[in-house]
Amino acid sequence: MSPADLAAAENRSTSDSPARAPEPILRARRFFRSDRGRGLVTVSPAFLYALVMLAAPLTLMLLLSFWRQDYLDIDRSFTLQNYRDAWTGPVYQLLMVRSLAISAVTTVLTVTLAYPIAYFVAFEVKQNRALWLFLITIPFWTSYLLRVFVWKVILGYNGVVNSALMQLGLIEKPLTFILYDANAVVLTLTHAWAPFAILPIYVALSKVDRSLLEAAEDLGDGPLRRFWRVTLPLSMPGVLAAALIVFIPTVGDYVTPKLVGGTDGLMIANMIQVQFGKANNAPLGAALAISAMLIVGAISLLLVMIARRFSGGRT
Repeated sequence: MSPADLAAAENRSTSDSPARAPEPILRARRFFRSDRGRGLVTVSPAFLYALVMLAAPLTLMLLLSFWRQDYLDIDRSFTLQNYRDAWTGPVYQLLMVRSLAISAVTTVLTVTLAYPIAYFVAFEVKQNRALWLFLITIPFWTSYLLRVFVWKVILGYNGVVNSALMQLGLIEKPLTFILYDANAVVLTLTHAWAPFAILPIYVALSKVDRSLLEAAEDLGDGPLRRFWRVTLPLSMPGVLAAALIVFIPTVGDYVTPKLVGGTDGLMIANMIQVQFGKANNAPLGAALAISAMLIVGAISLLLVMIARRFSGGRT
């Protein structure tokens, strides 16, 4: 066979072989076959869902806050007037401060009451621990709205508390300050969010190394000193998580102040609902909502920083 025939045969064999994929496609194939690529594929549906259901509405809300309500129409010209009104209006300032105060008091009470329960289950319960955790989750079975209505009955003018106090002779007439004010909102929110605070604190306490407590005891530390120097710092991640779980949603709670708060217990979420509804001023309502989010976010970051410094960077 001549050299020309050999070259022609080699060219035919080369043309018959499958074409090699471009390098970018090969790199993409190798990436998606790796652990990192498979992990990305796994979380992509949840990420896209969060992007569509959370990020997109927040973006629209942000854009709406820079527009202006023109009777029944929306004027899409850029303006900061909504934020000026939201930050300088006396009513809005009062409601924002009241919302932060109610949420702060609720958070402190809830975490304070939840910690002993979580401590008891983590350290004292040796058997049937799952049963105790099951009992803690029982309030989740009941509608939140129903639990609020129950507190409305308990704290009412002729409710359980006033009736019991009058029967005992402790009061002559029903108390009026326990319902339709901020006290009722705090009490109801504390009861509603207690299970959410117990569980993260319990998880943190259950991970505390018992040998550290034994070492502290061998070094002469008493129960209180061991708790303050060992147990509490190691459980701070759970305490912080519980505080954020309670604080963030209670600032924007709408149902509880609407049902048991009265005029003295209304919060910023109620004003936001009014702006989107009866007041027909959605841009101002959006500005109030964005402002509340920024304030809550800043306070949450501050709490994280304080907790990290308190626990030596373990949170």
